[in-house]
Amino acid sequence: MTEHHLAVTRSARYYQLGELSAETQRIWFVCHGYGQLAAYFSRHFAFLAEADPYTVVVAPEGLSRFYLNGNGGRVGASWMTRDDRLPEIDDHVNFLNQLSQKVLDECLPSVQVTVLGFSQGTATASRWLAQAHFRPAHLILWAGGFPEDIEPATTQNLLQNLPLTVVIGSDDEYIPVAQAEQQHRHLQQLGAAARFITFPGKHELNRAVLAELATSA
Repeated sequence: MTEHHLAVTRSARYYQLGELSAETQRIWFVCHGYGQLAAYFSRHFAFLAEADPYTVVVAPEGLSRFYLNGNGGRVGASWMTRDDRLPEIDDHVNFLNQLSQKVLDECLPSVQVTVLGFSQGTATASRWLAQAHFRPAHLILWAGGFPEDIEPATTQNLLQNLPLTVVIGSDDEYIPVAQAEQQHRHLQQLGAAARFITFPGKHELNRAVLAELATSA
């Protein structure tokens, strides 16, 4: 028995908050965590678009969906699992490259792009940017890390002088603060202009921190 892969065309889902135009000044691409759906994840960022008509938030959704409990009920999405991992990574990079090209084509070249990955989405966002057709103004790794399997030269090229923020809740159930601090120092050593933010909370987003990041971007 031999394994094969066949490239097919399929639909990929994303959500957008705000209207794109030549007047758009800021775009946030936000990648959800494991078992989340973009429709619900994007709601955490709605206040950014509501407060600023020149800000647009784009939330892509992982291509793999599944029932969170048994054979029915709530549905979640995933960016990848350990099974058939590399083709799934390629599929998502292609999806995100096509999506970002479509979005950025509707804006002026001067538009400022922030990319945020949450939990599992941090690895997806990082792998995407390593092959993206643009360089972000800011990368935010929230409750997750930068993947170690990206080629060193590619990593260096992406991270050199890149404004990057590592964010972690003080009571995160999955990632100790000390581990996040170690990741922050490692990214600094790789050349990123990295800073570290912690907040009172668990494995979750925090509106006050998001507002601070939006202001400082």
